[in-house]
Amino acid sequence: MRLDTVIFDIDGLLVDSEPLWNEAAEEVFKQYGIILTEQQYLSTTGLRTKEFVDQWFGYFDVSKTKAAEAEQRIITTVLNKIETRGTIMPGVQHIINFFCEKGFKIGLATSSPQQLIDLVVSLIGISSYIHATASAQELPYGKPHPQVYIDCATKLNSSPATCLCFEDSFNGLIAAKAARMKCVVVPHHNQQKEERWGAADLKLSSLQNFGELHFNLLQA
Repeated sequence: MRLDTVIFDIDGLLVDSEPLWNEAAEEVFKQYGIILTEQQYLSTTGLRTKEFVDQWFGYFDVSKTKAAEAEQRIITTVLNKIETRGTIMPGVQHIINFFCEKGFKIGLATSSPQQLIDLVVSLIGISSYIHATASAQELPYGKPHPQVYIDCATKLNSSPATCLCFEDSFNGLIAAKAARMKCVVVPHHNQQKEERWGAADLKLSSLQNFGELHFNLLQA
């Protein structure tokens, strides 16, 4: 089946929000006596905030009765940071225009809450290009479970086999592939050489680098 739909992740792919999520988590976690190493933080990239908090509260033996409070604090803090300091990733307008010109349906699928989706869409100025969005926040499972991608495809009236996804995290890549979709990964530059990206259909260093040759290879 020929591709006719593109679905983008948001955090770390369209907007440089991962450092801001890191800052927010660090600020909030300090109040509970939790300090993460960079590697520990990276290992949970792509998870929902609830799962992120639950994992590290369990690891550091912090009472789970405080988890919901910490989750909301992190989300509120990061929304404020993105609104005031969020920067658009290179190539976003290029990639949106590329698929608009091909008449593709365009969706967003993220582990982040709907408030963040709305904020980033407004920040980038792409509301008129987006046909559907899906958040995993209220789903039974977030990425790497494929449900958020399946939900987005359903909203777009698209078969998973006709969908191409763009991701920056390994959990997101696994979610897209589990949904039976093709996936392009744009990892953080510090993770570019990791062998695990071999599970993707294509790896790029920037959205700006995606072109007709890549598209034709994926369409084949």
